[in-house]
Amino acid sequence: MKHLAALICLLAILSCSKERDLTVKGHIEGLKKGTIYLEKQQDSTIVTVDSVALNGSSDFILYSDIDTPEAFYLSLDKNNQSKPDEKIVFFADKGITEINSTLKNFMVDAKINGSEQQKLYEDYLKVITRYKDKNLELIKEEFEAKKAGDSALIEKNIQDWEKLLKSKYLFTVNFAINNKDSEVAPYVTLTEIYDAQTKWLDTIYQSLTPKVQASKYGKMLEKHIADNKE
Repeated sequence: MKHLAALICLLAILSCSKERDLTVKGHIEGLKKGTIYLEKQQDSTIVTVDSVALNGSSDFILYSDIDTPEAFYLSLDKNNQSKPDEKIVFFADKGITEINSTLKNFMVDAKINGSEQQKLYEDYLKVITRYKDKNLELIKEEFEAKKAGDSALIEKNIQDWEKLLKSKYLFTVNFAINNKDSEVAPYVTLTEIYDAQTKWLDTIYQSLTPKVQASKYGKMLEKHIADNKE
């Protein structure tokens, strides 16, 4: 009986001391009190995998298990609300990811140092942000054209928007194919051009390496394509 109790105790100690796959740590300048959440998408829901309440400290450390590289969210609740009001999206792999930011501009000021996938994702975002900025400009132009009742300008706005959308989709398709060995490829496909023509989505999936096809987002893309074909 003593041996059994000792074995159970040893197993408990080993379980508690098991290192987690992913460590997310960092510093939020100006934050003295609040709760930071580490979240990820599970099926169609955002779930919390770890959290830490800070009181007097601006440093945090969070942990998660991770099978394949995937996107996580770092959320900040600075007013004890029921839901965090700001989220930083980042791509993580096993190991350490460091995120430093500020309380004033939590999302905008975020500096992320971690996985190779994160570096590639940032490269993608630098270009895709320009498309989103241009889209906002077209929305403003559309409002002004309708307000002025200028049908010619409204038609031009529609054509400009269609060109912008096609350009964004083609850029994402080429980006995914050119980075077929990264989990970022199926991720941006699912998040940015999920409603693209099925033949484009299938071209991206078929170009992925076997390792990426077997990843979380590779499997999700495969299912999405199959659903579209039904």
